[in-house]
Amino acid sequence: MIKQSTTKEKIISLAKEAIIKEAKRIEENCLYTAKGHFVAAQFWTKFHLRIGIPTVILAAIAGTSALAQFDNHYIITGISSIVVVVLTAITTFLNPKESANIHLTSGNNYDSLLSRARIFWTVDCRRENLEEILTAKLKDLSEERDRLNRESPQVPRWAYKQVKKGIEEEANYKVDKNE
Repeated sequence: MIKQSTTKEKIISLAKEAIIKEAKRIEENCLYTAKGHFVAAQFWTKFHLRIGIPTVILAAIAGTSALAQFDNHYIITGISSIVVVVLTAITTFLNPKESANIHLTSGNNYDSLLSRARIFWTVDCRRENLEEILTAKLKDLSEERDRLNRESPQVPRWAYKQVKKGIEEEANYKVDKNE
């Protein structure tokens, strides 16, 4: 005997499908945002090194030339000191080390949420049949994303574009390939 589906069963499956779609949206959003934060963190780390190392070297040159006894040591000391002051001011104002840390932490937080969203729609939605429970879990994921959006710095546009291009070029996990 063939069991006919009832209207209630169709509504439930449509609700579950909508829950899964929304979880996938959260996962995709977190993927782009996490990677954007990682790119921004890498930029600020490199910036910190590119400004910090020359600043240290020029400070050493300025200090050494101030003690030197040759004719042009005042010029070298003056120019080096001015450059050191400018680079130090830029570093102080932009605070690249802190920016890198904030973006790295935000990227890790979004990456964690991405994993939870993926597990939710690939595992939890397949074993749980009560839409109320799934909806509550989905709302928790959505609220967590909203909190991260409020508390995290914005991903720079250039970082987003770089991430988007990279994601489109990336290979999927082996498990996701149809081999």
